[in-house]
Amino acid sequence: MADIRVLCVDDSALIRKLMNERLGSVDGIDVIATAPDPFIAAEKIKTLNPDVVTLDIEMPRMDGLTFLEKLMKIKPLPVIMASSLTDKGAEQTIKAIKSGAFDFVLKPQPGSEEHSVESFIMELAQKIKSAAKESVRKQRFNGIAKAKSVTQITGDCEATKRIIAIGASTGGTEVIATILTALPEKTPGIVITQHMPPKFTRAFAERIDSMAKINVKEAEDGDVLKNSTAYIAPGGTQMSVRHIKDCFRIIVNDDPPLNRHKPSVDVLFNSVAECNAKDTIGIILTGMGADGADGMKKMHDSGCYTIAQDEKSSVIFGMPNEAIKRGGVDKVENIEGIIQLLTRTIS
Repeated sequence: MADIRVLCVDDSALIRKLMNERLGSVDGIDVIATAPDPFIAAEKIKTLNPDVVTLDIEMPRMDGLTFLEKLMKIKPLPVIMASSLTDKGAEQTIKAIKSGAFDFVLKPQPGSEEHSVESFIMELAQKIKSAAKESVRKQRFNGIAKAKSVTQITGDCEATKRIIAIGASTGGTEVIATILTALPEKTPGIVITQHMPPKFTRAFAERIDSMAKINVKEAEDGDVLKNSTAYIAPGGTQMSVRHIKDCFRIIVNDDPPLNRHKPSVDVLFNSVAECNAKDTIGIILTGMGADGADGMKKMHDSGCYTIAQDEKSSVIFGMPNEAIKRGGVDKVENIEGIIQLLTRTIS
């Protein structure tokens, strides 16, 4: 297959150099050009016809959001936004997702292991490859979301009797999107912890909700777990599940980080293990480190059925591998295998 042709638009000379040297060296990706602002980018799009565009949000002469809106009307392309870890960056990112951006990545943060240059390039490359596979029809460039049933739109779903718990980190956003958009309308309640900073989880949830048959939302403290609904842990908080008065409720609080993470997969998995929900399923996906490995072992030992993403389909095999090593995994599957298993189990 031909390399994916990428145009990188960013006013930072350092970021453009990083894109050329590091992103351009990733197998299957060809950075055909960079541009310091949207005006130059527009000319390069006309002449070079890239497959995917990465777009900075804050730039001189024209901001990335304005350019994105113009681009979606004139020449729709898969666009990945490069955002800063700020309140404004989060707000603009949410607007960009609604305007048709495929996804977003956070720019590297000095001194941050979680948001290092290496993790930035790895996550960006994964999302570029995913974006290149998407057709324009699937991109919501016309702003039309997938039709949901009246029950889903109103949220008038029954409280779930079963729980599906999912945990992920680096590379997990696209895997989670792939899984949730493939699930049928009628599913048990799903709780998800994806390592992600505050405010950005709302954009993540809204993006998947627009494409999925089920409802997808950022979790709120006190939410009752309902069928046909997935709840994503808000960035910068801890999320757990408790059995209260004949239903399962989500607890969101400001408890300290666990395994250096907030939200932490172990916090979620540990709580689900204590719920004694019949036929509960735990899934640990791609990610760096060991967060979730102990919690998955606890779920496994309490009688839950546990699944780990396989090494070949993982961006980073750290979290699934640690869970396997600790004896907490019943089944190792690739992404398609996980989807098939879930579909068979919940049908």
